[in-house]
Amino acid sequence: MENNVLNEMDRVDPNLRNEMLAELFLDQMINDFKRSKILEKNDHSLNSKDKEAFLRLTEELKSIS
Repeated sequence: MENNVLNEMDRVDPNLRNEMLAELFLDQMINDFKRSKILEKNDHSLNSKDKEAFLRLTEELKSIS
């Protein structure tokens, strides 16, 4: 499947392809940043024994994964 995507990308205009790749990259970076912030908050909720925050953050983490 990955090869099919790459083959299709070869057929796209180079400028559009670069724009699409940049957007995918930025989306991944944003998701990684959000994930790391939620994990930090989740660690804090565990340390402070805040079960409600832990459960809420866990659900939030699932939604961006």
